[in-house]
Amino acid sequence: MDGGDLLWTTVIGIVLVLGLCGVVVPVLPGLALMWAGALVYGFLVGWSGMGIGIMVALSLLVVTSLVAGFLVPRRAAAYSGASGLAQLGGLVGAIIGFFVIPVVGVIVGALVGLLVVEYLRNDDWGLAWTATKGTARGFGVAILIDLGLGTTMLMLWAIWALTVLF
Repeated sequence: MDGGDLLWTTVIGIVLVLGLCGVVVPVLPGLALMWAGALVYGFLVGWSGMGIGIMVALSLLVVTSLVAGFLVPRRAAAYSGASGLAQLGGLVGAIIGFFVIPVVGVIVGALVGLLVVEYLRNDDWGLAWTATKGTARGFGVAILIDLGLGTTMLMLWAIWALTVLF
């Protein structure tokens, strides 16, 4: 076992754990950080056959996350009656919330933006609230999917790291 490999494995392991935390703490980039950490790891310790295979698997998991992160909340919003305009309002609210409220502003802003636009569109708080709850559920499911994908990414990387160290 090379001392440098141990150091890099420890540092990148911490980066991957921080990335996994980023799934629930919107300040951190989440799975993208995990993927980037694994990519850097490959350049630092070398690309074994297993490393290349695991990097391909991690890339597929990140793409799956991106697709699910887009489709699941959008479908949940549509299913619960949120209009496309309200979803756009949620996007604008998320951007504003990011700058106004630290850590949770993206989520709060998105939901408030959707609620307000849906209310203005229908003039009915009940419909607006139903659409907002459905969208929030969709975001929750997307986060759970990302947690599962991120945990899988961490386990795959750990298998690679073990082959590097031992």
